[in-house]
This record gives sequence, C-alpha cells and structure tokens, in this order.
Amino acid sequence: MESTHSTDRPTAPAPFLIGRTALITGAAGGIGRACAVAFAAAGARVYVVDRAAEAAEAVAQEIGGIALVVDLSDPVAVDGLPDDADIVVNNAGLQHIAPVHDFPPDRFQLIQRVMVEAPFRIIRRTLPHMYGQEWGRIVNISSVHGLRASPFKSAYVTAKHALEGLSKVVALEGAPYGVTSNCVSPGYVRTPLVEEQIAAQALAHGISTQDVVEQVMLERSAIKRLIEPDEVAHAALWLCSPPSGYVTGTSLPLDGGWTAH
Repeated sequence: MESTHSTDRPTAPAPFLIGRTALITGAAGGIGRACAVAFAAAGARVYVVDRAAEAAEAVAQEIGGIALVVDLSDPVAVDGLPDDADIVVNNAGLQHIAPVHDFPPDRFQLIQRVMVEAPFRIIRRTLPHMYGQEWGRIVNISSVHGLRASPFKSAYVTAKHALEGLSKVVALEGAPYGVTSNCVSPGYVRTPLVEEQIAAQALAHGISTQDVVEQVMLERSAIKRLIEPDEVAHAALWLCSPPSGYVTGTSLPLDGGWTAH
C-alpha cells in the first residue's frame, strides 16, 4: 500500500511577483510565515503583519520585508495598515474550544474581530488601489471548518464560514476590475495553533493527545497526516500566479479528502 506520508516539499517559485506588494497577516509564524517566505521568493515585497514584534521583525529581516506590528483586534490599528497592497493574504487567527453553553461571549467577539472584521477592513482599504490598477489578489486562509462544522468550535466555525462568504462577495464585486478573491481551506496544519488545539481537545474529550490526532483530527481525513504550512503557502501563491487568473469566488480545500465524505 502506498504511503500517505509525503516528504516532498514544493520547489522554489519563479519570480513572477516582482513589482508586486503583498500584505500578509499573522505572518510571524505558521502558515503566515510560510506565505511570507514563499511570496518573497516569488519576488513580492512583503508586509509582515503580526502582533508579535520580535518574531515579525525576524521574518521581515529574513525575507527582506517590512514588519508591521499590529493588534488585529483593534479596528483603529487595522485601519492604519498600508493601503497599497496588490495582494492581501488574510491569515491571522486564533482558537477557543468550549461547548456553546460555556463559550465566553467576549472570546467569541474577539475571534470575530480578528478573523472577520479585520479581513473586511483590510480588503476595504486595499481594493481602491487594486481597482485603480485593474489587478489584485485576495487570498483568505480559511479552513475545512469554513466548509464543515465540528463541536466545541462555535466561534472559529462561525468566523471561517463568514470569511468564505466575504470572499465570495469580493470576488463578484472585484471581477470587473481584474481582482480575484478566493479561500484556501486546509485541514489540520502542523502549526503552534494546532498544537494548542490538540491539548484543548484532549481536555474536552478526556482522551490522550495522540488519540486526539488519530481519532478526532484525522478521523475524517483520507490522508492520515497533518498538512505542512509551506503546502498551504504554495497553494495561496498559485492563486496569485498567471495560470489562476480565471479562478475566483471559490474555496480550495486542502483537506486530505475530508469534504469528500
């Protein structure tokens, strides 16, 4: 039987984004950092947006980008971000796991501000620039939870479904101006956020962390491994490449077959 584990890593992209500027949120680690590295390798100037100042500066220095230390839960700070991005990658996110009847309302609100309102504000600010040059790319890092639901994740599932809807509206409005808008919707990615989820799920279900990975996280995935951040980054990068110019208003599942059920 052929192994479902892949050690292949995507090859370095051609520099097709020379002269373009990408704004990437949550870019100090995980998927965001992988996106920053991939987009910079493709020639883009990258705004590394994150609230973790030291990590953001380190990534910016590594790729020759510009670190912007911003708390995305602060609307005033979000509205102060640059409006000259040709490409926006809305990636930043957070998680909280609890039953709906025990879910803290302030935590629910925070997740919506960071994962729905901030992307809306960023897109709203950058679209006039994209419209003016008749080219732009919006890539929203959604999740399989933007397409399917799981228990104990009411705020996250709500936010990702909202992001998918926002992305489709932007696709319809932006099409006459050469702007595309799409979601990348991965399953469980090997990131610090997922490591935190494993521990929280173990507590919620009363099982071991190993059982969480095998029985909870990968139960519905045909491919029995976590996806790597750079795999997600290169899917996002493809949505900004010349061959994808007709792709808009869609969601690209990177879910190992989860949504095939």
